[in-house]
Amino acid sequence: MNAILRNALRHYLHVLALCCVVAVLTTLIWPNRSYLSQLAYSLCIGTICWSVMEFGRYAVPRRHCHGDAEGGHGWPRGWRGLVLTVAGILVGFYAGDWLAYRLIGPADPSRAAGARDGMVGLYITVAAGAIGSFYFHARGKAAALAAAIAAAERDASEAKLKLLEAQLEPHMLFNTLANLRVLITLDPPRAVAMLDRLNGYLRATLGGSRATLHPLAQEFERLADYLELMAVRMGPRLHYRLELPDALRAVPVPPLLLQPLVENAIRHGLEPQVEGGSITVQARREGGADGDRLVLLVLDTGVGLSGSGATAGGFGVTQVRERLQTLHGARASLALAAEPGGGTRATIVVPL
Repeated sequence: MNAILRNALRHYLHVLALCCVVAVLTTLIWPNRSYLSQLAYSLCIGTICWSVMEFGRYAVPRRHCHGDAEGGHGWPRGWRGLVLTVAGILVGFYAGDWLAYRLIGPADPSRAAGARDGMVGLYITVAAGAIGSFYFHARGKAAALAAAIAAAERDASEAKLKLLEAQLEPHMLFNTLANLRVLITLDPPRAVAMLDRLNGYLRATLGGSRATLHPLAQEFERLADYLELMAVRMGPRLHYRLELPDALRAVPVPPLLLQPLVENAIRHGLEPQVEGGSITVQARREGGADGDRLVLLVLDTGVGLSGSGATAGGFGVTQVRERLQTLHGARASLALAAEPGGGTRATIVVPL
């Protein structure tokens, strides 16, 4: 109901502007009549025309109407729209002329309006009503078309996000299986423990929802599962810390957004070091010129970019960048930088 009234008010403001223009035209035709009286007649006629058309379209079943920009009740199609326009013009002209006469009297008190003046007034009403109807009809169709295009683009973006996620899952799985293969020959009991962890991780991750977004808290939970899985293989060489403020737990993010960065940190940062290292994942809110932003950090104490041979164009990093670009465009970013004391910092920034 609020949307209907808001749209009706917006349309009426356009009608008021058209009535003011019509009053100027009729004052030029009948200069012996004052502009205010002409404006009063124009407003009465235009308001009733608008009322009949604006609210009369809701009497037509929605299946016979164009959709509006918000997917609601648009202008009637075909002959129904033509009938509504004619009815609005005729009712508006005769009822509006009668109402204005009752409110302010004749437009020209010096003489009574003749048949010719009445016909000219009707012609002007028909022209103004036709112009207004065409304007609102064309504007509504353009808005509905824009909404359809936006929906198609949104569906395409969601499909691309799902495709990118589908590419990430086997990439992570193959890397984990390769680690498991090495562990089987070196330490079978730890390999069994790692296999159990992998089974639980896949059950929670791959068996979950295929939605393009999920809460940040769920992303951190899956990340903790993955790090526990890697801890089985690396043992005391891997330490990690996850820092997620309660205020950010419900923020929606794409699934598997952080896991490729953590995997990159382990593979290229910690594993090349004999002593291993630590990984810290943080989430925080920052203010910016274009509004608040969510900042996600993945920091490791590994060999760093210069010593690991990792580049900013690796598979996992490239996939994360593409997903951010698809979802947020230029408003989101991913940057890799060497830490001054050694290690690497991966920073994701997305708008809130």
